[in-house]
Amino acid sequence: MARRIPVAWLQLTREPLRLLVGVAGVAFAVILVFMQLGFQSAMYESATRYHRHLDYDIVLLSPKTPFIGIPEGFTRRRLYQALGADGVSAVSPVYIQQAFWKNPWQRDVRNIVVVGIDPTRRAFLLADVQRQLDEIRIPDVVLFDARSRPEFGPVAGELARGSPVRAEINDRRVSVGGLFRLGTSFGIDGTLVTSDLNFMRIFPNRPPGVIDLGLVELAPGGDLEAVRAHLERALEDDVLVLTRADFIDREVRYWGSTTPIGFVFGFGAIMGLIVGAVIVYQILFADVSQHLREYATLKAMGYSNRFLSNVVLQEAAALAVLGYAPGLAITLGLYRITADATRLPLELSSGRAILVLALTLAMCGGAALMALRKVRSADPAEVFA
Repeated sequence: MARRIPVAWLQLTREPLRLLVGVAGVAFAVILVFMQLGFQSAMYESATRYHRHLDYDIVLLSPKTPFIGIPEGFTRRRLYQALGADGVSAVSPVYIQQAFWKNPWQRDVRNIVVVGIDPTRRAFLLADVQRQLDEIRIPDVVLFDARSRPEFGPVAGELARGSPVRAEINDRRVSVGGLFRLGTSFGIDGTLVTSDLNFMRIFPNRPPGVIDLGLVELAPGGDLEAVRAHLERALEDDVLVLTRADFIDREVRYWGSTTPIGFVFGFGAIMGLIVGAVIVYQILFADVSQHLREYATLKAMGYSNRFLSNVVLQEAAALAVLGYAPGLAITLGLYRITADATRLPLELSSGRAILVLALTLAMCGGAALMALRKVRSADPAEVFA
């Protein structure tokens, strides 16, 4: 084994330019796979921000709701019916709707999501929102998501300097009373949180008896599945009764299968692996062709196809490792740049790093297996004829 490693390494380093091209090709594939998987993970994580930060055990929503950014309403009576069920201790309505935010500085208009909650109940798990519930009880006061897109204006910066911020939402003047930190997603660029009464002032034509989410809290010791099954039987079919896990899974399935975005990211990762495999195959095939006489000589000396195959596989493994290292380093920088530009949660997890390393080794190994056909066909009698 100790003799085989130098053979593979010497063959790779004999042509520095070819080695550099191979490493660059592998690194490109690694970066592309990392970015596609990162975008896919960021899509799922950002799409379920509300699902993870609202306070509930069971949620009611309309089956017509495609995703949380554009929900369909249902009657508030369903929430009160749920409150009468055994094992339910409290319920809370949530209102969600897109509104027009006029930037107080540039005066341009963008869509923003407005969330209305009952300030007497704990609807959000976010400490920033909980601490400022008294603020949103004041008429025409809202809380602004400091992680919203910068196109909404320097709201967070102005508040940090102690300057008041007033804006127009649906042509109604409001004051930003504080900040919280939630973040954007592929369907939501920014978020405001306010009281249910302020929500009705912003959307005066909306029926007050129609809500978008019903948060259901169980009594201590309540059986989650039993209560969910009971509510599903007791309530009309104009609402879905979902646990937290079901609610998150429904949103993930929407973005992963109903929309083309999930397919695009997965397909992009596959294409990256294919491109990398083609580059590695070309490098290894050219290397084997150039050293075909040496391989034939080794065969004539009694070395088996297995030995020669191991040499090529070791070359592929070396290319994989050499290309993975710079690819990983560049990806870390790209993640930071992209996260700052998009406000998406792009973070490199250890699991994803291990997965991409395994995919890179498999990609290079597959390319080596294709190039091995040339090694196995090396016949000393024909080469030296």
